[in-house]
Amino acid sequence: MLGSDTPVKSNRRIGSVIREAFLTIAPATTHDHAISEIEKTTISKITWRILPFLMLCYFIAFVDRVNAGFAALHMNHDIGLSPSVFGLGGGLFYVSYVIFEIPSNLLMEKVGARIWIARILVSWGLVSAAMALVVGPNSFYGLRLLLGAAEAGFFPGVILYLTYWYPAEYRGRIVAIFMCAIPVSSFIGSPISAALLGTDGMLGLHGWQWLFILEGLPAVLCGLIALFILPDGPAKAPWLTEEQRDWLTARLASDRTTSKQAVGHLSVAQVLTNRYVWAASFIYAGASGASQCLSLWQPQIIKSFGLTDMQTGLLNSIPFGIASVLMILWGRNSDRTGERTWHVAIPLALLAGSLTVALGIGGLWPTILILVTAVTATYIVKGPFWALSTEWLSAGVAAAAIAQINAIGNIGGFLGTWLLGVIKDATGSYPLGLMPLAAMSLVGCVLVLRLGPKRSAV
Repeated sequence: MLGSDTPVKSNRRIGSVIREAFLTIAPATTHDHAISEIEKTTISKITWRILPFLMLCYFIAFVDRVNAGFAALHMNHDIGLSPSVFGLGGGLFYVSYVIFEIPSNLLMEKVGARIWIARILVSWGLVSAAMALVVGPNSFYGLRLLLGAAEAGFFPGVILYLTYWYPAEYRGRIVAIFMCAIPVSSFIGSPISAALLGTDGMLGLHGWQWLFILEGLPAVLCGLIALFILPDGPAKAPWLTEEQRDWLTARLASDRTTSKQAVGHLSVAQVLTNRYVWAASFIYAGASGASQCLSLWQPQIIKSFGLTDMQTGLLNSIPFGIASVLMILWGRNSDRTGERTWHVAIPLALLAGSLTVALGIGGLWPTILILVTAVTATYIVKGPFWALSTEWLSAGVAAAAIAQINAIGNIGGFLGTWLLGVIKDATGSYPLGLMPLAAMSLVGCVLVLRLGPKRSAV
């Protein structure tokens, strides 16, 4: 049932799709204009120079963010964490994450992307490794809060950073490829995390303590590397020729001038109260809340069927492996057609529907099918969503607006993670605990259908 060759074959398929996506980025965007040779070479060079490293960093970020889900298979018993305590601690990450999100993005604009992204990587890596020191609920709460504060600003900072390099018509696919690191982190990280639990007793530490230590340190290493390989922007990229730099500067300037912006040129205070920014935040909460919650709780849901740690790890990887492929194809199709609204609404509707169906489903394999559907929906929406959102924003307010959308959207991660634990404690049912996520997804679907087609009206 869980043959060892299955993850290897799936991993090759995922690698093939990602590699093909990298190789075909420039030629695929033909719906607006003919692709010149300078455009092909510039976009290709940028993509190969910065995107793989950013994906690696985001891969590590999500391994460190959700590895508590695998640690919980043993940690909760060892230090006495109930489902509601674990759910609250898991969700507290998003509280500090939200508080520090906007200041972090604004600071990145002031000090430069290279230094700020490196700082984020080093600090979250150290805090993630320190999770090995938790001894009870209070230390678990405290370190989850610190982890959220340390990582705050990385994702919206990268989304903002990508707008420094890519014209608007590339962003749906580029963001989808970048965010492919999320499901890939769970696809690859799940069996690795399960295997690390088997180190129990080595040097007197529990397996879950080794999991936190060994999965936290790579972020510190990447932070040091970032100082040497990430330019602050095209003007400081020595590997771009003068002709390529001039072409990119002119294209990005043209985007800012000609695109129809829903938010317009507003102050930061106006951005934080703008209806489009708040609508985008609630739309994102539906997808983000579900993906964050499932990443943290899914190992426990699967293991509740009486599986071993390794069986749990291998089965947990299946939904994320499928999502890794489909989110690239979905983002590419959104860019090819230029359509954003339905590419966001359909996954949100699918997410809400699949989670609702979980109420009437029992058994391991029907549950895996539901999880495959729900996880895939949460990830394929991300590329088109961020492409749509950045089309609503003018360059002058993008830093604050992207940070707020991501921050408020991640409140869904806190609510979903916390409520699932509370409902599980009260009812003993995981499917009932998923209903708040279904409701948030449905609200997001309605909002994008109402506002998406009217995005140039404000």
